[in-house]
Amino acid sequence: MKLFRILLPASVVALMLIGTGSDVLAQQKRDPYIEAQLQQNRARAAVNTHSYEFKAVKDTPAPKGYKPVYISHYGRHGSRSNWGAQGYLRVIDALQKAKDEGLLTRDGEIFLNESREIYRQHNGMDGRLTQRGVNEHRMLAERMYGRYPSVFKKQSKKIRSISSTVPRCIISMVGFTDRLTELQKDLDIRWDTGETYMLYINNSAPDNVNKVSREMLREIQTDYTPDSVTFFKNIFTDPEKAKKITGSAARFQSMALSIACMGEAFEVDDEMYRFFPFDAVYKTYESNAMTLYLQHGNSVELGKEAVSIAKPLVEDIVNKADEALKTGEYCADLRFGHDFPIMTLFGYLGLEGAGDRLTMQEARYKWFATDTVPFAANLQMIFYKNKSGDVLVKFLVNERETLLRGLEPYSGPYYKWETVKNNTEGYLR
Repeated sequence: MKLFRILLPASVVALMLIGTGSDVLAQQKRDPYIEAQLQQNRARAAVNTHSYEFKAVKDTPAPKGYKPVYISHYGRHGSRSNWGAQGYLRVIDALQKAKDEGLLTRDGEIFLNESREIYRQHNGMDGRLTQRGVNEHRMLAERMYGRYPSVFKKQSKKIRSISSTVPRCIISMVGFTDRLTELQKDLDIRWDTGETYMLYINNSAPDNVNKVSREMLREIQTDYTPDSVTFFKNIFTDPEKAKKITGSAARFQSMALSIACMGEAFEVDDEMYRFFPFDAVYKTYESNAMTLYLQHGNSVELGKEAVSIAKPLVEDIVNKADEALKTGEYCADLRFGHDFPIMTLFGYLGLEGAGDRLTMQEARYKWFATDTVPFAANLQMIFYKNKSGDVLVKFLVNERETLLRGLEPYSGPYYKWETVKNNTEGYLR
């Protein structure tokens, strides 16, 4: 539904835009689950710049006689700074000018101070891992070790750990492996990084996928204009005078939201979203989510080409797992990379939820992106053996047991490894 510009008194426009619960265009279709998730925690609207949430996890008991023997892992780097801090300065400078003219509310001053703190911690370094990002990986390592300690207490204590050459990934790897060695000092962890690994650990969507997706995304990005009246009312004592400083209200609100998206990463106020109307928060989520899904997810329209880039990564996973299972030389293979490759990996393997194949419109209302690709998103494949040498594997998406779409498990979330290998490409057809 489009919002058309018509000339009405400002008071009437404000009432139309604010509506019940500050929600413009109540008719706009939304998924109840996604809406509930965002209402519960508005910071989830940041999607792939949302910090990792450590939720309760459980393990379905393995079939009798099977014990965990090996882990294959891919982890996205932890919370980081964003790009384009000059945009932060534009918001900060406008708010400071408004303050100088006596136009900031108390909430406006809070938002200004929090924006300044984010800019200070950014410190001119785009894509820099924050301390929260380090701690996310330390905690993930601790939780992995706590769930599967027997994997690391085998006769062989060797772990291969490779990283993207990007510093935030390397430091994530250091944080993760450092915590493992704190928990068990005799682990033999081999670090590595380099351009050869980048050929599969940091692939991205082909140019034509990005081009087509941008055309498709216009439908979502322009179908309605979020309420900016509420935000201006919260921040400024006189919104109309403030617009002479900020320019376009919608544009200024969008820039301010880009600052709020980074609050968690720097452990500044997690509730910076409280200043914004919910429809603007939802719109931010939807735009972020669909951009990721169309460019890197398993969509009906573009997924076959986008997801196919995960093939070299899947081959690395399969080859190293087979080697480790055959020789017993390694107890784990750890990989540290980025959000785009892990998304394509979810789709290539056909993991339910994270790798669902949907049309753009279906994904818009059914696919909750923040559950899939927050900072520190991870895939853990836990391998089990019995005394006969039979191998089972289960998949953990962000530590949660996850099934493979259209593939019958051996038991619960457990699959025969040979069955999985024989079907890795089947989901692309």
